[in-house]
Amino acid sequence: MSKTFEYSLQVRWSDSDRLGHVNNTRFVEYLQEARAHFITELLTETVGSRGTTVVRRLAVDFLRPLFDDSGPLSIEVTVSSIGTTSFGVRHLVRDAEGALCAEAEALMVMFDLSSQSSRPITDSERAAFTEYLLDVPATST
Repeated sequence: MSKTFEYSLQVRWSDSDRLGHVNNTRFVEYLQEARAHFITELLTETVGSRGTTVVRRLAVDFLRPLFDDSGPLSIEVTVSSIGTTSFGVRHLVRDAEGALCAEAEALMVMFDLSSQSSRPITDSERAAFTEYLLDVPATST
């Protein structure tokens, strides 16, 4: 069974739009905050350095609105895939009642600042990410 990183945050008054809903751009900020904490804590603890990553792709499904009193929110973060230079991050956003409000998938790329290009995931990074890799049933081909 894979591990899940859980991050909690409160909805801020300024996050809401004129309709009283949390603005969709704030959802993306919530995802980024949770993902940054996940990567930083995981790699600092296991590898000794947070490494550098960039977002290659981000897809969000907004399932339910959030309101000022929806928090604290819980964002569950897992790893959905691990490639040569990139890894997928799955996010589930839940309100204080546990209702699923958004699902998102980010494709993260390991990045070398000096060459300004992607770099391979190291063996120690791969091992750390694997602990959070979703258990996906095998498909028949």
